Amino acid sequence: MLDVCLFGAGLIGQVHAANLARHPRVRLRYIVDPNREAASKVSALTGAEIADTQTVMNDRSIRMVFIASATRTHADLAMAAAASGKAIFCEKPIDLDLKRTDQCLAAVEKAAVPFQIGFNRRFDPSFRALKARLAQGEIGAVEQVIITSRDPEPETEEALAGGGGVFREMTIHDFDMARNLLGEEPVELFATGSSLVAPHYAKLGDYDTAMFVLRTSSGRQCHINNSVRAAYGYDQRIEVHGADGMLRAGNRMPTSVEMSGAKAISRDKPYYFFVERYAESYAAEIDHFITCVETGRRPEVTASDGRKAMILCEAALASAKSGRFETVRF
Repeated sequence: MLDVCLFGAGLIGQVHAANLARHPRVRLRYIVDPNREAASKVSALTGAEIADTQTVMNDRSIRMVFIASATRTHADLAMAAAASGKAIFCEKPIDLDLKRTDQCLAAVEKAAVPFQIGFNRRFDPSFRALKARLAQGEIGAVEQVIITSRDPEPETEEALAGGGGVFREMTIHDFDMARNLLGEEPVELFATGSSLVAPHYAKLGDYDTAMFVLRTSSGRQCHINNSVRAAYGYDQRIEVHGADGMLRAGNRMPTSVEMSGAKAISRDKPYYFFVERYAESYAAEIDHFITCVETGRRPEVTASDGRKAMILCEAALASAKSGRFETVRF
C-alpha cells in the first residue's frame, strides 16, 4: 500500500480525498491546506493527518502527491514534489503563466517522476466509449467535433477573482477534449466572448458566455460553446461527425425513467453539477494514476497535454480581444 498526500481541501480536494480514502492500494496519509477548518473536515472523514508542505516533502514514505489546491500554488508544489522524487497528480491548470508552466515541466522532466494532469473528462465512461469507437473507424475520418459545456450557475465574484478566468478554468477541459477527438492538433482558433449572465464577470474582465472554433491543418473543425448558466442543470455533450456517420455522447441523468402522457413526454433533468456528473471519471483518473505509478506505465494525460491546453487558452484570450483567428503554436 502506497502512502500519499493531498494538497487542497476545497470542493475538488474533497472529491479526491473521498476517492483516495476508498482506494484499496493507497493510504491517504496527509492533508495540507492553510484553511484549518477545511483540512480538519477532510481529516475527520478520511483519517488523514493534517500536515505542512515541508513535512510532506521531507517524508520519503510519501510516494505520490495529489495537488488540488489553489491554482496559484500548483507549480510551486509540483516542483517541490519533483525535487523530492514524488509522483505528481496535478489539477489543471499547472499555472496561469505559460513561462511558469514551462519551468515546472522542466523540473518534472529533470526529476523523471510520473506526472498526470487532472483532465478527468478523458476518463468519463461515455466519452471514453465515444473515443474508442472513433479510433476503431466506426464513423470514418473525423470532419467536425461539437462540444457543449454549460455550468448550471455562475461562480461567485470571490471565487472568480481567485481563479484564472473562464477560459483557463472551464474551457481548458474542452480544449483538451477537442485535441483528444480531432486526431490532429489545431493550428487556428477563433473565440468570441460576452457578458450576458452575471455582471461581475465583466467587472473582472472575464466572459460568462463564449464560443470557439478550432481548425486543424487538414481542415477538421471543432466548435465549443460555453455558458455559466443552464437552467436545466449541468450540460455536458459531445458530438463527432465523420465521413460515415456520427457519434454522440449526451447528458447523464439520475435515472433513465421517462413519463409519456397526453400533453408531454418528460424525464429527469441532467445532474446538477460536476461532482455528480463526473463522479465515475474522478475515481477512474485516480485509479489510472495509481496504476501507472505501480507499474511504471506513462499516464495517458501528461504535463504536455496540460501545456498544450494552456496554449489554446492563451490563443482564445487573444482572439476574443482581437476579433480575429489566432495562429496556434505548440
